[in-house]
Amino acid sequence: MAAPSAPRPPRPRKEPQPLVIPRSAAEEQRLRLERLMKNPDKTVPIPEKLSEWAPRPPPEFVRDVMGSSAGAGSGEFHVYRHLRRREYQRQDFMDAMAEKQKLDEEFQKKLERNKMIAEEQTAKRRKKRQKLKEKKLLAKKSKLEQKKEKESDQSQEQQSSEEEADDTKEEEEKDDDAEEPSFVMGRG
Repeated sequence: MAAPSAPRPPRPRKEPQPLVIPRSAAEEQRLRLERLMKNPDKTVPIPEKLSEWAPRPPPEFVRDVMGSSAGAGSGEFHVYRHLRRREYQRQDFMDAMAEKQKLDEEFQKKLERNKMIAEEQTAKRRKKRQKLKEKKLLAKKSKLEQKKEKESDQSQEQQSSEEEADDTKEEEEKDDDAEEPSFVMGRG
């Protein structure tokens, strides 16, 4: 007999949990997540993807070939029926796989086509945004240039008006000088 081993430590008692009956799939999923998150150190079993059913391949060598002889027994029909059913399943499976492959190819083509259309639209919109941006920059530059021209025109006008004012003052002074001597001379 084996020697008695050391006594096991007592298991920690679980707190009694209230019985909650989920009313929807979302609530059931929420409850499962809450239970998982209570102990984050515990590993989560992730089931592997189930392999798709595939029929048995046809036999390479058929031993008992049924003939059309009159001596076939009553059990031969059932053997034939099973073979026929299996062959029909295999053909249906191959047809379904071909259809699935065709649908997958169409889906991939559709994805590529949608991606191309989206890229074209994005490029078109990018070009439009770029045009608007350039237009705004040109408008801003022209506005600044007009402002500078106005300022330079105003400064030139001020200079020309100052020059004109100086010219008019000089002319007035000359006119005033020309009239005074004749008036003064008449006195003498």
